[in-house]
Amino acid sequence: MTDQQIREVMLARFGEVFAGQGDAEIFFAPGRVNLIGEHTDYNGGHVFPCALTIGTYGAVRKRTDRTCRFYSMNFEQVGVIEVSLDEALKPVKERDWANYPLGILWAFGERGMKPETGFDLLLYGNIPNGSGLSSSASVEVLTGYILRELYGFSDVTNQDLALIGQYSENHFNGVNCGIMDQFAIAMGKKDHAIFLDTATLEYRYAPLKLEGAKIVIACSNKKRGLGDSKYNERRAECETALKELQELVDIQSLGELDEATFEKICTRIVDPVRRKRARHAVYENQRTIQAQEALENGNVKLFGQLMNASHESLRDDYEVTGIELDTLVEEAWKVPGVIGSRMTGAGFGGCTVSIVREDAIEHFIEQVGMAYEKKIGYAADFYVVEIGDGPHR
Repeated sequence: MTDQQIREVMLARFGEVFAGQGDAEIFFAPGRVNLIGEHTDYNGGHVFPCALTIGTYGAVRKRTDRTCRFYSMNFEQVGVIEVSLDEALKPVKERDWANYPLGILWAFGERGMKPETGFDLLLYGNIPNGSGLSSSASVEVLTGYILRELYGFSDVTNQDLALIGQYSENHFNGVNCGIMDQFAIAMGKKDHAIFLDTATLEYRYAPLKLEGAKIVIACSNKKRGLGDSKYNERRAECETALKELQELVDIQSLGELDEATFEKICTRIVDPVRRKRARHAVYENQRTIQAQEALENGNVKLFGQLMNASHESLRDDYEVTGIELDTLVEEAWKVPGVIGSRMTGAGFGGCTVSIVREDAIEHFIEQVGMAYEKKIGYAADFYVVEIGDGPHR
């Protein structure tokens, strides 16, 4: 659907659910894909994501009372979720997906920004749920953007929206995510990736010049929930490894180490599994720095090789891929015209990202799709994506 078609469908549904469209406005926040730099953001390393033109749309209207009502066209079976601004906000299992926008409402309140009146909010997302393209972070940034625009919290910058989203997910939803997802969504820029140092939040935009190639996302259709996955476990393993290394070197994060220094001191990490986790964090950070330089220098071939090496490390050292993602990537590597391919997102299901020459895309989708369905037993979905802007009205 086009933006205009989505707008018409959403306003019609808004009228059915909340009685009358009135002065409902529509806002948008993108999803994101990370080209390289996985599981580095909570290890003080670099990431290289970009915002997409698919994402989450919100139709919203202020109310005159203290009630907030939430409805998702993606989870219509849940129905309308109603919350009062006068109650203490906390995550409730029965509120399902609405715990994400509620977390933002709570996080704004923690910063002293409390809406005087409630609102009706209807969401529609065209990001595949549980795909690893950050549907939850998209909802968080969208909600924060809406609160800022609707209630005049004008001091809140887009970078603040990213930090509020991360704070909410960490402390309200209980997922110890890093800053990358929310930052890429809040700070997205059309046709650019963001080279972000997650330790300092220093960043710069890098034009995506792929020389006759496009980004293709393959969704494994294996659903995952971050809170239920081993994501928090991986983070804890890295934190323990860091503490062990801090007995030898004065560092605040694994992202401060280069490969040579790590190899000299890595035996201080007692457990061999933790050592592998830390090795990935260090080497992946260096790969990301090299990949950004390669793209700036027009060396798309090297960029692709670094993507491939990233996947191998995520498979072997970090162990977050699984048969679905490995199959998609390994089949992609067999296709002529594929410059690079890797899993993207937290892993344990979700998506891969590939850079594919335009004249090979049709063959890529056909060949990888056929091999995947034969091996896994169900189909993958493919998206040729464009790089878009951050949240907007």
